[in-house]
Amino acid sequence: MTMGDTNALETNVDLALELFSIAGSLNSTLDLDFLLQKIGTAAEQLTESEASSIMLVTDDKKHLFFRVATGEKAKALKTMVLPMGQGIAGWVAQHRQPQLVNDTKTDERFAGKFDKASGFTTRSLLCVPMIFRGELVGVVEVLNKKQGGYTEAHVGLLSSLASLASVAITNTKIIAEQKNFFSHVLELLVGVVETMKPGYEGYPVRAAKLACEIGRALGVDDYDYRMLYYAGILHKIGYVAFKNPRMLADMGVRSAPEEMLPSFSARLLTGIKMIEGALPAIRHHKERFDGSGYPGKLEGEAIPLGGRILRLVSDMEGLRISGGLKGAELGARALREAQAGAGKTYDPKVVEAFAAVLESQGGSW
Repeated sequence: MTMGDTNALETNVDLALELFSIAGSLNSTLDLDFLLQKIGTAAEQLTESEASSIMLVTDDKKHLFFRVATGEKAKALKTMVLPMGQGIAGWVAQHRQPQLVNDTKTDERFAGKFDKASGFTTRSLLCVPMIFRGELVGVVEVLNKKQGGYTEAHVGLLSSLASLASVAITNTKIIAEQKNFFSHVLELLVGVVETMKPGYEGYPVRAAKLACEIGRALGVDDYDYRMLYYAGILHKIGYVAFKNPRMLADMGVRSAPEEMLPSFSARLLTGIKMIEGALPAIRHHKERFDGSGYPGKLEGEAIPLGGRILRLVSDMEGLRISGGLKGAELGARALREAQAGAGKTYDPKVVEAFAAVLESQGGSW
C-alpha cells in the first residue's frame, strides 16, 4: 500500500467516524442549533473550507433564511432572507440540484449582498439541497476551498451531511409540533376535569403544583417530578366516564361507584406514551398507607410514591372544596388532618414533606 493509499484510507475512516458521530447525536439531543452547528463544522473540516452555512425554507416556501452560519460577522446574516430562485443557494433550492462553483466571479447567479453584509469574501462555494421524503427543507453550503477546488467527491460528501441535517431538522419540527399538540390537549383536559364536580375549578392545576412541591421536598428526580405533574392534572379524568353509557359499556359496567374512579382514570389514559409514568400514581391515589384503601389494598411503600403523594393532595384539596377554607386557616386545618392520618391514611414521610411545603409558603398552598 502506497503512502497515498494510506492517507486516503485514513481520510475515509475519519469521514465515517464523523458521520457516525453526527448520526448518533440525532438521537441523543433535541438541540437543533447544536446539531446544525456540528454538521456545519464537520462540513468545513471535511471539505477543507473556510466557512459554512445552513439555510432553511420559510413556512410560505418563498424564501430561505440563515439558521446556522460561521465566520466573524455571521450574525449579520441571521436577519437576512433570500428569495427562492435568487443567488446560487436560491437556485439550488428551486431546482433541488447541487451546484459547484469554483470561481464566483464567473457565475452571474452569485448574490454578493451577503458578502457585503458579513464582510466575508466568497471566492468559491459548494451548495446542496436538503430534502426529506420529497420535501425541501433548505440548503447547506461550504465556502472557499482552502486548497484547490471543489470536486464531485465533495458534492457527495456534503450531500451526505445534508441528509443528516434534514433528518435532524424534520425530527425537531415533528417533536415540537407533538409537544404543542400535547400541551393544548392537556389544557382541554384540565377544562374537562374542572367541569366534573362543583368546586373543581382550578383543582387540577393546584393539585399538580402541590404534588410537585411535595415531590421536590422528597427529592424526586426530574422524570418523576414531571410525571407527578401529569398525575396531579389528570387523576380525576375518570369522572368523564361516570355518566357516559358508551364508556361504561366499554369498561364492562353499567354504573360506576366512586371506588372505580382511579381505575377509570388510569384506563382512559393508558396508551399515551408521554404520560405512562404517571399511571401508577393515578391508579393508586386512593390507597391508604395502612392497606385499607382501593383499588389494590396496597400497604406502605408498596403503594407507588406518586400515589401516596396524590392521596394526601386529593384529601387536602377536598378540605378546600368542602370546608370553604382558604389561606392560613386552610393550611392549619390541612396540617392537622394530615398529621392525624400519618401512618394510617398517609405516608408519614409525605406528611413531613407537606409540612415543609406549608412552612416554606407561609402556612398555605
